[in-house]
Amino acid sequence: MIRHRIAALDALRGVAVAGIVPMNVIAYAMPAAAYINPRAYGGDGPLATVLWALSFLLIEDKFRTLFAMMFGAGVTILIERGGAHPWRAHYARMAALFVIAMTHAVLLANNDVLRAYAVIGCALPFLIRLPLRWLLAGAAAMMLGQLAVSGYVAWGWLRYWHALATGLTSDMSGMADVERRFGADPQVIAASIAQWQETLPERIVRRMNDWPVQFTAIAAQVPSTLAAMLVGVAAWRSGLLAGEWPQARLLRLAAWLGLPSLAALAGMVIWSIATGFDAIVTAFNALVLSAPFDLLLGIAYAALAMALFGGPLAERPFTRRWAAVGRMALTNYLCTSLVFAALFAVWGLGLFGMVSRGQALALGLIPIALMLLVSPLWLRHFRQGPAEWLWRSLAALRRLPFRLQR
Repeated sequence: MIRHRIAALDALRGVAVAGIVPMNVIAYAMPAAAYINPRAYGGDGPLATVLWALSFLLIEDKFRTLFAMMFGAGVTILIERGGAHPWRAHYARMAALFVIAMTHAVLLANNDVLRAYAVIGCALPFLIRLPLRWLLAGAAAMMLGQLAVSGYVAWGWLRYWHALATGLTSDMSGMADVERRFGADPQVIAASIAQWQETLPERIVRRMNDWPVQFTAIAAQVPSTLAAMLVGVAAWRSGLLAGEWPQARLLRLAAWLGLPSLAALAGMVIWSIATGFDAIVTAFNALVLSAPFDLLLGIAYAALAMALFGGPLAERPFTRRWAAVGRMALTNYLCTSLVFAALFAVWGLGLFGMVSRGQALALGLIPIALMLLVSPLWLRHFRQGPAEWLWRSLAALRRLPFRLQR
């Protein structure tokens, strides 16, 4: 039974890391505005609209949420295992992860999530023993904080729309910056394309000189990421991620959380399309209003996956393959960036800005296929993925065993 539980959890982690790929490929393939708004670049036809709608409804931030949940659960598992100095080992792992994450962000991925994981992970040892209801209440509070900060303080959208609705103002110029950043502004698009023409050394210098942006990116991710991690802790301690819930209960939870969330997200899809992908509406939906439903749908995905991977699919090669992907989640996450850099960066094939949304998503299948092909083969000969080995070796300050003993 324990073997199935571990396989199910690893398989869920594998699905989470693969689910991040479809959105990351848009970030690598097109100007930044296209990540939010398909009309900003490379998405004028009905196919692009359908692909954007499916991504918004089923993928965007749901799998990033799921990945954060798995991280929270993983931290809890490692601390629960104890050892001589569990907290010291944890903080060594977070320090090593931060080094890896910052290197990844400077060299390859502006949107790296591991920086925030390493920082937020430092708070988890103080939180994982809280009662389950406190963990869930904390996650809800973080979500409300995210809505307040993103919608009212940082962006001012809610405050501005309230002024419009109550007749306090009729001037839309207050949203000009949002229109410029998330619409099809020619200057913004041209600047984004120009930036992707820089060489790797030029990119490194720019990113090394851009430390405030790095820490702003971390701070912006704190509320929603901590909320997902707290849910992951609660899901492990409640037995959901430990394989202790019966299949019927898992499926009920998936339906109770998933169906209302999908309905709400579908309403946002319709709203964005009805406005002709107005930049303000589309960005507000993606960056503010969808956040709590992304979290709820992430929980539903976790429950559904545990019901399947721990139930009827437990003995299938399909599950073992996804479990191998999950055991190498850090390696697969980092290697996805290498594949995308090879495809889209100027020091690779230079395809940035040259593909449609559909073509970009098709290219995103390459790293997913590589994960599923390489991970099981690698783990036949090695204890863990190369990035996992580096992470643990850095944390231990010594070279750990790498190859399997025969």
